[in-house]
Amino acid sequence: MAPIIRMAQMSIFALDPLDLAALLCSRVCHDVISPVGAIVNGLEVLEDETDPEMRNFALELIKKSANTASARLQFCRLAFGAAGSAGASIDTGDAEKVARNLFVDDRTRLEWNAARVLMPKNKVKLVLNMCLIAAATIPRGGVITVTITDAEGHTEILVHTKGSHLRLADHVPALMAGEPHSENVDAHGVQAFYTGLIARECAMDIHAQIASDFIEVSARTMAAQAAQAAE
Repeated sequence: MAPIIRMAQMSIFALDPLDLAALLCSRVCHDVISPVGAIVNGLEVLEDETDPEMRNFALELIKKSANTASARLQFCRLAFGAAGSAGASIDTGDAEKVARNLFVDDRTRLEWNAARVLMPKNKVKLVLNMCLIAAATIPRGGVITVTITDAEGHTEILVHTKGSHLRLADHVPALMAGEPHSENVDAHGVQAFYTGLIARECAMDIHAQIASDFIEVSARTMAAQAAQAAE
């Protein structure tokens, strides 16, 4: 039986709102600074180089890095940003699009099993943040499978990963539970902590299941979780 790490439904650790905002900004900057830096490097090469081959290389670098920066910013806008007014809904098709653009590479494949519907924006944020946690479990690439069901007010989100060298960092479950081991959250851990905050805001229970050949992060509405446990 694969071990299941369950997350607490109520956080016992409070992070100052200004600190949370600063840490999330640091996370976003970390995600985009690398491709933006590569664009700057490419432009510098274009300024100094006359060799056609090197100039073509610089142009390819700029194009690839610009696409990467754009994909990351669009993803972060939905995963961390306001993405509309309070109470707004988001098309899950838009979430799928930004996720596919973010994970497009030769090592990772995204399988998206969800009907295209409007969902409350916090639930969409939760899906995308769960995708980030899942992606970190397959450092050498693999398959990320996202399944979303929403019926009669009960929502279930499953993000399943398979690949070589599977791993879930020890601090991630505690951070999602709102119980950081060191009673502190840094820029490296804020995304997992934020995922737990969103889950609780959506009245959803979140947990991780770890097996030898897969890792699954799942979230369910608390009422649905209680019904499943009673069966």
